[in-house]
Order: sequence, then C-alpha cells, then structure tokens
Amino acid sequence: MWPFSRTSTIAGSGVLRGATDWHCHLLPGVDDGIKDMADTLTLLRRYEEEGFREVWFTPHIMEDIPNTTAALRARFAEVKDAYEGGLTLHLAAENMLDTLFEERLEAGDLLPIGEAGDMLLVETSYFTAPYDLWGLLRSIQTAGFHPLLAHPERYLYMSHDDYDRLHEMGVRLQLNIPALGGAYSPGSKARAQYLLQRGYYSFKGTDTHRVSGFEKAVVEAKVKESCLKLMATLK
Repeated sequence: MWPFSRTSTIAGSGVLRGATDWHCHLLPGVDDGIKDMADTLTLLRRYEEEGFREVWFTPHIMEDIPNTTAALRARFAEVKDAYEGGLTLHLAAENMLDTLFEERLEAGDLLPIGEAGDMLLVETSYFTAPYDLWGLLRSIQTAGFHPLLAHPERYLYMSHDDYDRLHEMGVRLQLNIPALGGAYSPGSKARAQYLLQRGYYSFKGTDTHRVSGFEKAVVEAKVKESCLKLMATLK
C-alpha cells in the first residue's frame, strides 16, 4: 500500500490524547443525544481512557428543541456534581440559525463556547441554507462573537465557493471527526478531506450522541494517516 493511502484507527493514531472535544451531546435528557446520567458518566470515563483533556457539552437549541439557558446550566451542574473524573467540563450550546436564535442573540441569552466566551457554535439544516445565512453570520460578528460553524462538511447545499466565502469572512469551522471515517456519507468524507487540506478547519469535535456511536465512529474508525496528521493540528 502506498504511504499516502495508509490508514490508522483514530484512537490508535494518538490524535485524541490531550484533545478537547468541542462538540458533543453528552448532557443527558435535553435533546437527541444521551438520555440518562449513567450513559453520560460511561462516556466521560471512555473519554478519559482515550486521553481527552476537555469536553464541551453542546446541546441543541432550536425551535424544535427550545432549551433555555437556565435549564441547561442546571442540568450541567448535576453532571458536574455526579462526575468524579479528571476531565475539564464546559457548557455551551449548538445553536440552529433560526428565528429563536435571532431572538436570543438580540436578547443576549446565549451560551458561548471557548475560554474567552467569544464564539457561538452554530449550525443550519443539512439540506438548505437559512434565509439570509450570510446576514446572520454578520449579525453574530456585529454582536461581538466569532461564528463557529459546526460540521460544514455535512451541508449538502454548500459549494467550494461557499467554503471560501466563510473563510474570507472569518467564520471558524469545526470538523466532525467521524466524517473522516465515512460515518455520514462518501460526500461528507470528501468535503471533510477537502476542508482539512485547505486549512479551513480550526476546531474538531466528535458530535457524540450515543455510547455505541463513540466507539464505532470515533475510536475504531480508520482514517488516512495524512488526514490524521492534519487533524492533530486543530484545537
């Protein structure tokens, strides 16, 4: 096998050791992710075993899942009380760019991500852009935040020109690690490789929703070693 096509498991490559997971759905019982505290604690133990250092809990906030910041903070406090391990845990949110987000942005009712609290993790539909996508992203910047776009490799409507425009605007991009192993589709995998090669990603996350998903799509998945080397440079 030619060197440029060699693969390794994600865990076996060592790329997870010392890593921060910038996107996961481990906060129990609040969205389509983990449902109970036992599974949350199981996954946090697995994160420790794989060498993670920090985890950002990023539950959905959208019109269909209108979590309040107060309720999410209360649930997160319960997790921190129950967890006895060594990971550093943080709370943010994955915000759908919809009408509810616009209302909360205007009200300042937000859960930012990053130690400086200066980024907002945002997403869109996989299939169609929200009305005035570019205007919404500029509104986030005008409000004093850096948009961090979750899993851009999964948006079927985006073109290479769109990715260039995001980069030029200063929108930061977050890679879903499972995409590189083909967890979603061949197209998502190809787009993730393209964005890695272009140097457009700044952050990486697992987008974990289930214990089994973490094992299959993050720990055991095989990825090109060339991509793993690039992924290791991301925060």
